[in-house]
Amino acid sequence: MKKLNYLGHSAFFIEKDNDGILIDPYIKGNPLANFNYKTKKISLIIVTHAHSDHLGDAVEISKNTGAPIIAVFELANYCISKGAKALGIGIGGKVNFNWGSVKFLPAVHTSSNSDLPYGGLAAGVLMEVDGTVIYHAGDTALMPDFKMIGELYNPYYALLPVGGYYTMDIEDAAIAAKMLFSPEIIPMHYNTFPKIKADIKKFVELIEEQGQKCLPLKVNEYVEF
Repeated sequence: MKKLNYLGHSAFFIEKDNDGILIDPYIKGNPLANFNYKTKKISLIIVTHAHSDHLGDAVEISKNTGAPIIAVFELANYCISKGAKALGIGIGGKVNFNWGSVKFLPAVHTSSNSDLPYGGLAAGVLMEVDGTVIYHAGDTALMPDFKMIGELYNPYYALLPVGGYYTMDIEDAAIAAKMLFSPEIIPMHYNTFPKIKADIKKFVELIEEQGQKCLPLKVNEYVEF
């Protein structure tokens, strides 16, 4: 069995066959996170964009584990300049692995940090892991691309930001979920800070009203797939 672990904010750890994939590993600065990467085997780190609450500890983890970072070209080059291993791809780019693939898709957001004025385009990520398709939307507004993603790629799990202010809110995220029509929706990017506080019970109601299942995972909770 594989596990999709929620680490808080937009960070996830996909654990499989004594191996693991980290996504947007915002750990140290995250007041909700409780994850020690040194106790895990990590083979890949995926970063959706350059904001500090998504790039997080990716460079440190890459340097200490040897795991490469997959990110948009400009951000990958920045990570390399900091001593990390990284593979830079473009929106629409796909990387194949023996367990599946990682494909970068559009997101409507910005990408920069205090050291990097322009981190390339922000992205969402489509992962196929041993036949299960998982879509991590990154930080994004509501966009028509969700319909295309749902129709073309049929993600089973959709990981959607719901906190508002910097991304879409629960109402827009529910519309996104309906456009994707993934069977199971996992909310993220909420309640880490006051500005992104969300009524997650209301979000669950909105998702269930449209015939989908909502899984509001607590930090370090996981689903098996």
